[in-house]
Amino acid sequence: MENFGKDLLRKIKSAELPGENAHGVFSPPYRPVFTYNEVLERNPKFAAVNILMYLKNNEWYFPLIQRTVNEHDRHSGQISLPGGKREEMDQDFAETAIRETSEEIGIDKHYVRIIREMSPIYIPPSNFYVYPYISYTKKNPLFVLQQSEAVETIEFPVTSFLGLPDQPEIMALPSAGGHEVPVINFNGYIIWGATAMILSEFSQLLKNM
Repeated sequence: MENFGKDLLRKIKSAELPGENAHGVFSPPYRPVFTYNEVLERNPKFAAVNILMYLKNNEWYFPLIQRTVNEHDRHSGQISLPGGKREEMDQDFAETAIRETSEEIGIDKHYVRIIREMSPIYIPPSNFYVYPYISYTKKNPLFVLQQSEAVETIEFPVTSFLGLPDQPEIMALPSAGGHEVPVINFNGYIIWGATAMILSEFSQLLKNM
């Protein structure tokens, strides 16, 4: 992509969001679809996650985390975006995304700037309604993991998500109850579920620029 590094942030801010069409590419086949009113009737918990971009060796990256194994967490051990539940002290979901990113991977939140919000997504198994954000930090992050939440940080080049296939790879995963689900397989790291659906929208947004 021409001038990908120079004006990426501006292009991301103005690009069209593909929304549910992008989510659907990586949606597990058994996932029910709810309207917004139906989601509210289920009294969901609200959360925010963050695609935090930063420059490294003149290339844009963002981190994913592998979550700590916890028998009380439905998403235990999975690879996900940093983020978490909205707290009463948070002024809005953007603040939730930044605060949780700071807590989970140790970045300095004062250097984080929100670029834009993406399409929210409902996660039926955990009853979370999640607001994804794209942000960037001017200061190269030094990752310090919150051990109760994450065991590994995985750095992904943004360009690696320019070519997500329209027909994703399908795998039967123990973490999905043995069901076959669409996955993003990146260097042996298996990403599925809501995280793959959010990154599918991110990928299509990049292609729309």
